[in-house]
Amino acid sequence: MYNLKKKRKMKRLVWVLVVVFSVTTVYAQDDQGYKDGEWVLSGVTGVNLSQTAMTNWSAGGENSVAGNAYLNGSLLRKSGNWLWQNALVLDYGLSQNKSDGTRKTNDNINFTTQLGYSTNNKWFYTLMGDFKTQFARGYKYPDRENYISTFMAPAYANLSLGMEFRPKANYSIYLSPVSGKMTFVSDKTLSDSGAFGVDPGKRFKAEFGAYLKARAEQAVMENVNLVTTLDFFTPYSDQLGNIDVNWDVLISMKVNKFLSATLNTTLKYDNDVKTVDGEGNRKGAKVQFKEVLGVGIAYHF
Repeated sequence: MYNLKKKRKMKRLVWVLVVVFSVTTVYAQDDQGYKDGEWVLSGVTGVNLSQTAMTNWSAGGENSVAGNAYLNGSLLRKSGNWLWQNALVLDYGLSQNKSDGTRKTNDNINFTTQLGYSTNNKWFYTLMGDFKTQFARGYKYPDRENYISTFMAPAYANLSLGMEFRPKANYSIYLSPVSGKMTFVSDKTLSDSGAFGVDPGKRFKAEFGAYLKARAEQAVMENVNLVTTLDFFTPYSDQLGNIDVNWDVLISMKVNKFLSATLNTTLKYDNDVKTVDGEGNRKGAKVQFKEVLGVGIAYHF
C-alpha cells in the first residue's frame, strides 16, 4: 500500500514538473525589459457581454443575457538592486434567463505582492505574499438555499521566502522552501461543516511547506496576448507530495480598436477540498476546471 501511494505521488509530481517545463520553455524567449527607476504597468481590463432574444422561435429556447467584468494587471518597479512587483486579478460574471434566474458564472479575487533583492539583475532573494478569495456567495445550482462558498470562505493567504529567477520584466519563476499557507473560512455555517479542509468549528488552518510560482506575459502573435500564472504548494507533513495546483490562463485577442475576444481558464487541485455528490455525500478531491469565453470591450495597458 505504501509503495502504491508513493508511486501515485511521484506520478503527480512528474506531471507537475512537465507542466512547469512547458510553461518556462514557451516564455523564456521574450525580450521585453525594464529600466531602473521606472514603473512598469501592464495588463488588460474589460467587459464581455452576450445576449439571446427569441420571438415565436419554433426550435425552442428562451431569452438570456450574460456579462463578465475582468482585470488582469501587474505593476513593478526596479530601483538599484531592489525589485517590487504587484499583480492583481479580478473577475466577476453573471448570467440570467427565465428558467434558471440569475446565476454567478465567475468570481475571483487574487492579489500578489513581492519584494526582491539582487546582485546580478536576474536572481532575486524574494519575500512574497499572496491572497485569494471571492466577491459573493456561490451555490451548487439548482440549489439556491444552501451556499457552498462566500467572501472570505474560503480565503487563502501565502507568505514565503525564497529565490526568484527573472530574466525579463514579464517572465519569472519563484521557488520557496520556506512557505506558510493559511486557509480562512470566516463563515460559521461553512466552518462548522469542516469545509475547505478546516477542522469542523474552526475558521483557520495553517500549513508549512514548499511553494513554486511561475508567471508570464507574452504577445503570442499580433493582437494576441497571453497572461498565465502557475502555483504549486506541498506541505511538510504526512501529505508531502500531495501538491495543490492553481493554473490561470488569460488569452486576449484584439478584434479592432474597441472590440476584443478573451479566453479565461483556471485549473485547480486541492487535496483538502472534497467533492460532494448529488446526495450530499463527501467524496475525494478532484481536478477542477473552469473556462470562460467572451467577446466585448477591452483596454490593454
